[in-house]
Amino acid sequence: MRMVHSLFWLLPLLYKMCPGHAWVASNFLMTGPKAYLTYARSVQVGALSGAEECRRQFAWDRWNCPDSATQLRGLRRATRETSFVHAISAAGVMYTLTRNCSLGDLDNCGCDVSNNGKIGGRGWLWGGCSDNVDFGERISKQYVDAQETGQDSRAAVNLHNNAAGRMAVKATMRRICRCHGMSESCSVQTCWTQLSDFREIGNYLKIKHSQAQKLDIDKKRMRAGNSADNRGAIVDAFGSIAPTELIYLEDSPDYCRRNTSLGLYGTEGRECVQHGDGLTQWERRSCRRLCHECGLRVEERRTEVVSSCNCKFHWCCTVNCEDCAQVIVQHVCARREGGDGPGYRRRHRGPK
Repeated sequence: MRMVHSLFWLLPLLYKMCPGHAWVASNFLMTGPKAYLTYARSVQVGALSGAEECRRQFAWDRWNCPDSATQLRGLRRATRETSFVHAISAAGVMYTLTRNCSLGDLDNCGCDVSNNGKIGGRGWLWGGCSDNVDFGERISKQYVDAQETGQDSRAAVNLHNNAAGRMAVKATMRRICRCHGMSESCSVQTCWTQLSDFREIGNYLKIKHSQAQKLDIDKKRMRAGNSADNRGAIVDAFGSIAPTELIYLEDSPDYCRRNTSLGLYGTEGRECVQHGDGLTQWERRSCRRLCHECGLRVEERRTEVVSSCNCKFHWCCTVNCEDCAQVIVQHVCARREGGDGPGYRRRHRGPK
């Protein structure tokens, strides 16, 4: 149920357009109610996918993409983290629309065959069913970008990050080929483009998040000038920024500490991992990052869980099981004894 709240950013736009009945807003956005309802479902699923991927990517970071962060219209800051939220949300909507289009689930939409029959490279031709990313990009832009109604620098930054998220979908696409020729000699291949796994898009944008650039806007010019000067200052600031890069306006707050006014919960009580097979280096260092560097200690908590086990089927027709107890060990960040919570003897190393 938690993820359902991430859909609420869609509702204000719909009610604003048609207060009596949100779904009647289809007449404004699409050719008819049926088309709108079909697209809206894909938009909702895409938004959920973006929220899930955000939480997965930041599961072991101090900022762990809380539910409040996935409600785009409620974001009041333009930090490095919110740049990722905008990008992954736009990417999720575009990804789902593109996939559903290629699967034939949407009216008046299908594979991209515009290049079929053309030479793509040495020894291969375009063919097959390429995923229609142009359609997904266009519809995603109509829905997601409509949330930004302002003309200020924050709106410009959000729109830029939305576009960067959609570009990530294109940048991670794969080329799939099939061989043709006598006895599968592969003398000629036909190839098409296909969406990568959404996890790969999340990984791509996580790297972009770590490389995000702070936008340098001439604040004196913004304060002293009129609306035309303001737009000029924003345009000049964007001049050196590549469209594929994530950008932000404000430095990240201290994610170690709880700040309810900003919707931050701090790292006290967060779980971390110390041991286990197949852990990444980032996961292995989670206790140091979440606990020690935030002035907290690592506390081991053991919980006994009873479940059915050693079940046997007896003819006919009963199943008898035993009750087996299993001890679950968790490590969580807790206050130091005699300390004053996060910040006590803290070694802060940024918002990771």
